[in-house]
Amino acid sequence: MQDLKAKYLSAIANAADESALEDVRLAALGKKGEISALMATLGKMEADQRKVTGAALNLLKDEIDAALRAKKAALGDAALDERLRSEWLDVTLPARPRRMGTIHPVSQVMEELTAIFADMGFAVAEGPQVESDWYNFDALNIPPEHPARQEHDTFFMHRAPDDTRPPHVLRTHTSPVQIRAMTEQGAPIRVIAPGRVYRMDMDQTHTPMFHQVEGLAIDRNISMANLKWCLEEFCRAFFEVPSVELRFRASHFPFTEPSAEVDIRCSWEGGQLKIGQGDKWMEILGSGMVHPKVLTAAGVDPTQWQGFAFGMGIDRIAMLKYGIPDLRAFFESDLRWLRHYGFAALDMPDLAGGLSG
Repeated sequence: MQDLKAKYLSAIANAADESALEDVRLAALGKKGEISALMATLGKMEADQRKVTGAALNLLKDEIDAALRAKKAALGDAALDERLRSEWLDVTLPARPRRMGTIHPVSQVMEELTAIFADMGFAVAEGPQVESDWYNFDALNIPPEHPARQEHDTFFMHRAPDDTRPPHVLRTHTSPVQIRAMTEQGAPIRVIAPGRVYRMDMDQTHTPMFHQVEGLAIDRNISMANLKWCLEEFCRAFFEVPSVELRFRASHFPFTEPSAEVDIRCSWEGGQLKIGQGDKWMEILGSGMVHPKVLTAAGVDPTQWQGFAFGMGIDRIAMLKYGIPDLRAFFESDLRWLRHYGFAALDMPDLAGGLSG
């Protein structure tokens, strides 16, 4: 029994892992193990011999079992120590960079617009997306026969036949926000109004819901020259080019007089748009001096105050800047598209550090 004890204690000590230790246990104490086989012979012994041998075998079995348990615990501790060493982490180190979601290009461009115009002293104004007929049309000097007031162009809210309230629409532009801002704040005022607008249109460059930003500046001595400077500074900063050239073309909008559509000089080389150079012109927005009737509707005296207004499609200028070919992709909720064109969540536009990161 001393030989068995030495044999198995040595095997236990030399076991490199739990698998090898289990093999030793089976060889010693398993059903067919060596010590178990000796225990099976006790029944053939005389009583005195069985008593002595049985006690010795039980003692040997207990010693081997205790050694097995101790070795298993030691192997477990060693494995844990190795795992802790391999998975050790210094919590004082900076965190690993991790993408915290993706910003939609429209949201990114809205932030860029806000940063640029805030630098020029414009505040952000907001208003409801469901507007009264008065705010959306009448206050903006849009006559009753204007095509925009027809149901084939505008989403009108349902009304019961006996409803005497004025009609409401999904706003067709963010110009009503200008009326609300002037009514609440008076003059002088400088605001931009970015947000969703709705029109009945759907093709590669139009959708029923899209985004606009409109700007308004009212003071005592504002002229078209101030408008031209403001738009040039915006385009230069937004497209991140050293200089731009704008062309004003006479146009007509009910809410401005005089009115002008604005083109920007550009070129197409190899299918790539370049702003500020070349011999092509591309329309980007509409603008003009605020019509006196619009000022009057907002409670501002047109004999004392004047100013300019402009409006542009946010989706369109996002397409131009970031090379997005199809407007409809903005609204299809395709995560692959968003990961390709999207922006890191914590990259805030900054005029000094760069708008688009």
